[in-house]
Amino acid sequence: MREDGRSDSDKGVLMSKDQAVVDALEQVWDSIHELCSSLTEQEWKTPTDLPAWSVQDNVAHLTDIELTLQGKPRPDHKPADISHTKSDFGASNEIGVDYRRSWPGTKVLEEFRDLTRQRVEQLRSFGDAEWEAESFTPVGPGTARDMLPFRVLDSWMHEQDIRRALGRPGHLEGPAPELVFGTLRAALPFVVAKRAGVPDGFPVVLDVAGPVGQRVGVIVDGGRGRETTNGEDPAVLMKMDLETLNVLMGGRRDADRVLREGRVVMKGDDALGRKILENLNVVP
Repeated sequence: MREDGRSDSDKGVLMSKDQAVVDALEQVWDSIHELCSSLTEQEWKTPTDLPAWSVQDNVAHLTDIELTLQGKPRPDHKPADISHTKSDFGASNEIGVDYRRSWPGTKVLEEFRDLTRQRVEQLRSFGDAEWEAESFTPVGPGTARDMLPFRVLDSWMHEQDIRRALGRPGHLEGPAPELVFGTLRAALPFVVAKRAGVPDGFPVVLDVAGPVGQRVGVIVDGGRGRETTNGEDPAVLMKMDLETLNVLMGGRRDADRVLREGRVVMKGDDALGRKILENLNVVP
């Protein structure tokens, strides 16, 4: 038995799970590289759903975040315009993005590819101490192990931003989307109970179509939401695909737009369902 109370077999299982997340992250990064490797300069500058960000800006952002996580210095740069940002975090993100805006897209992609390859090699070499090292996460202090699934989430969401902008859908099934769905799913009880304020005893069911999707039930009890396997006779039933869940929880599209486009089918209490949809954005 180890000093931390885990057996060597427990450690082996945990490390294997860690490397499975690294696999998913590498797949997303490889998919982005393949997607962008043949883009024209005009395509690199295509606007995306993120205010003032082009396809190129999304890739530059992923590079900038990885540089930060590796403790490397950020450019000494002041963006010319941050009026489209909504928070200090957003303004900070603009530094590395704006710094690279004058670059050709191929240079941004080359830097991204070199850095992400180095990062995967580094993650492959991690031992227990590195995985348990302190790290910031979008939900507060944690470890490098806690942070990694959020890197998959962020990278995959930006890949989808690029794909929507270019009209090249894809990578909606496989290990990375499955991990992303699990991360988004974990936030649903909080959304239903705390953000949407669904009353106690009102069962909510989210039916996500596609290879990655599942039927998820949430019930509120004592003001707190929890998943439930009893998805019968829900007060609200919402049907959508993973891409729709992604744009809602990632804040890329609002409830009015996805409803207008017919991307969500609701049954039951329409007002309560709309309130849930309006509060799904949990990704900063």
